[in-house]
Amino acid sequence: MSNIINRDTIGDMARRAATKYGDKTAIIFRDVKLSFFDLEREARRFAHLMKRYGVKKGDRVSIYAYNSHYYPISMLGLAKIGAIQVPINYMLNAEEIAYIVNHSGSRIFIVEDGLYPIIAQSQARFETVEKWGFIPLGGSLLPEGYFDLVEEMKDMPYEEPQVDVSAEDIVQIPYTSGTESKPKGAMLSHRALMSQYHSCIFDGQYDTYDVSLHALPLFHCAQLHCFLMPYLYVGATNVIMHKADALEMIRNIEKYQITHMFAPPTVWIGILNHPEFKNHNHGSLKKAAYGASIMPVEIIKQLSVVFRGLKLWNYYGQTEMGPVATILKPEDQLLKPGSAGQPVLNVETRLMDDEGRFVPNGEVGEIVHRSGHVMTGYLNDPEKTDAAFDFGWFHSGDLGRFDEDGYLYVVDRKKDMIKTGGENVASREVEEVLYRHPGVEEVAVIGLPDPKWIEIVAAVVVPKKGASVGEKDLVSYCKEHLAGFKCPKKIIMTDKLPKNPSGKILKRELKETFAK
Repeated sequence: MSNIINRDTIGDMARRAATKYGDKTAIIFRDVKLSFFDLEREARRFAHLMKRYGVKKGDRVSIYAYNSHYYPISMLGLAKIGAIQVPINYMLNAEEIAYIVNHSGSRIFIVEDGLYPIIAQSQARFETVEKWGFIPLGGSLLPEGYFDLVEEMKDMPYEEPQVDVSAEDIVQIPYTSGTESKPKGAMLSHRALMSQYHSCIFDGQYDTYDVSLHALPLFHCAQLHCFLMPYLYVGATNVIMHKADALEMIRNIEKYQITHMFAPPTVWIGILNHPEFKNHNHGSLKKAAYGASIMPVEIIKQLSVVFRGLKLWNYYGQTEMGPVATILKPEDQLLKPGSAGQPVLNVETRLMDDEGRFVPNGEVGEIVHRSGHVMTGYLNDPEKTDAAFDFGWFHSGDLGRFDEDGYLYVVDRKKDMIKTGGENVASREVEEVLYRHPGVEEVAVIGLPDPKWIEIVAAVVVPKKGASVGEKDLVSYCKEHLAGFKCPKKIIMTDKLPKNPSGKILKRELKETFAK
């Protein structure tokens, strides 16, 4: 009985939001509008459908889809019966998807029709799947052997499922890409995500009257757990886009009078440089968030000019943290350029050396955290879990330093620090300088093998349209602002940089391409 009384789960969050906000619009997706009552009803129906197909507490259900209202519905519905959502990155190939599904032990696999062709010829690889679900958002015919999620949910009851769910139960297992050959499943509990939502709401200044735009992939924990879910928690209205598209984002800001939006720096750059941007009214946008990488100072200045009165937040963290760990707030964007900010409400962050000793301010160490946000561990991988929790702290794998005011600066990934001629070079420091050059639109700095220096600093640059900029210009510019050993020894011009669906530049892919 005490477990029921003290319960604070994601399923409970949905019911409480429905009670508080009722007929207010919770979600808009295309021509679909769901009130908070509607969202709770559909979550219950989803839960009952999963129970019909044999899903029990602790079972895993894989969701392979673009953004839609079915993402939060599935998350909330599974939470109500103690089952676990396994979100699938839609940029993966069939072999990579099959690995995640089999490793997670998913019993049900639900696919959106637009992604069905990718797995249609590979179903034999999915060894653990017992039932196949289909979301016909594009009006496609139901494949043989699949159940129609949309139609079958209509026949389900909408009473609250009676399942004893604990805050310590796992509710989602997102898989991290990381640098390893195989992704790891980060087990996130109800407790961890609720703690994360509290931090986001408090430090991000979320408000019931906000209208938030969600364009980045919901399979990624940043868009889902930093923004959509906590905004549902506080009773705000949420506009979901099927995929991220700069022009559609620009149009939707005006159409829906969006007050809040998240996008990585690469997407903000694309919006600012879009030829249609000036033709639309974007005066409603008052709050903006970014993450995945540091926002160049020049872009921060542009945003502050173009969006008058805009408040900007930088979110830093990773999947295992649920994912937020620190936030740089609006008042500090130009006072502490390049900083990841300070720990959020429910996080304690320190720097540690390889022997487990804390590092003083001003010196570089590995960023470690203690928090209610932290994952329970990696699924079926006790060795990596133990390594991640060494010395009683969660190890991020990032290197950073604190300044004298306690603001965190992420120096680089621990494994991606460029070591050239015996000296360490932080790629972000070089990128920050290159972003100030008027001819540079985007840049990624990587280390490439070299017979003399072992590794050299190389910059892969996307020039601005119409800009006349060459290798010598950029190297000379760097020499004006950086020590000689930090300056790129190689400049590579390209039309675009490879990115994952959340907008993060894929440096590993660049290294593999240009190391040859």
